[in-house]
Amino acid sequence: MNLPLFIAKRIYSDQGDKRKVSRPAMRIAVVGVAIGLMVMIITVCVVLGFKHTIRDKVAGFGGHIQVNNLMRYNDIDPYTICASDSLMQVFSEQPGVRHVQRYTITQGLLKTDDDFLGVMFKGVGPEFDNTFLKQNLVTGEIPLFSDSTSRYQLLMSKMIADKLQLKVGDKVFAYFIGDENVKTRKYTVAGIYETNMTRFDESICFTDLYAANRLNGWDADRCSGVEATVDDLSRLALTAEAFIDNVNRTDDGHGDTMITQTIYEIYPNIFTWLELLDINVWIILVLMVCVAGFTMISGLLIIILERTQMIGILKALGTRNKTIRHTFLWFSVFIIGQGMLWGNILGIGIVLLQQHTGLITLDPQVYYVSEAPMELNLPLIALLNIATLIVCVFVLIAPSYLVSHIHPAKSMRYE
Repeated sequence: MNLPLFIAKRIYSDQGDKRKVSRPAMRIAVVGVAIGLMVMIITVCVVLGFKHTIRDKVAGFGGHIQVNNLMRYNDIDPYTICASDSLMQVFSEQPGVRHVQRYTITQGLLKTDDDFLGVMFKGVGPEFDNTFLKQNLVTGEIPLFSDSTSRYQLLMSKMIADKLQLKVGDKVFAYFIGDENVKTRKYTVAGIYETNMTRFDESICFTDLYAANRLNGWDADRCSGVEATVDDLSRLALTAEAFIDNVNRTDDGHGDTMITQTIYEIYPNIFTWLELLDINVWIILVLMVCVAGFTMISGLLIIILERTQMIGILKALGTRNKTIRHTFLWFSVFIIGQGMLWGNILGIGIVLLQQHTGLITLDPQVYYVSEAPMELNLPLIALLNIATLIVCVFVLIAPSYLVSHIHPAKSMRYE
């Protein structure tokens, strides 16, 4: 039988212990570990939720990889690529690609009787994946976008609709300024979406690819670029590498050179901000582990001092210092385990509560979301538990050597 483990169990389960200090010290240690682990779980879940939510919203507006004309980055004039069926097939066959779609950008002005607003019209075709916009649709419906005709229906953000005081079904005039004339189109508001991504919501309206191409004076097979969505974002680098090898700096078949970029390259500021969150997480994790460790050290020292007489008896019976140290380390493991149990219950409970109720709200103008997103990652939570247990036990090794300085004869008189 493991003697240190047996003695530790007896000490831990001794409910008749009337000592005035050790029991409160144990409770404080349990609370310290529980609070530390709870905060760590919530912090990690919040940061994961933020990163994945913002990343998915950015990708919803432009895919994970974009293919454009190389000259687009060297000149202010709009340059196109020829997105033929064969070229789209090449894009689709790249490893890891789930979906590809064309888009055309044109600038215009929306005008009502009382106000006007400059916006960016994004023309998309029938292959457009509207899953993201469906998830964020506030009212109305998403039009059936076409590359061969146009019903002049518009999908706009709630921010634009509120500025122009428009609702679903309203008519609005759009003005497009060309080199020689001004083109006017009358659109119907078919749907209104809201993503809380101010950078996009304040400027983007969706319309037919056919209409956008006609307004730009482009042929039907031309477009501003192609967006590709990948199956697994963690393998985006591999897919991007394939695009670089097979698409980047190649000809589209009509004399235009193509270039590829990932969302991390297109929106570096957003993803740099998300990366900074990782630094905050590490700071919080270190602080919480320190809190749990210090409370456990204090509790262990108090318990050792109050058990001085027991330690002296064990030494008098021939028990080695190593065995006594292991006894108190096992006792600490029980206390840490109790604190971790409560920490997991509270931490995971708060995460689940937030996921189902959205109790914690945020300012979408600052954080891009209306409520704190929390993503439950059980493997990561298990890793936090293991790390907390190992670190707390490790920091208790040094204080446990206090038992080596307790003399059996003197400890018999200790009260």
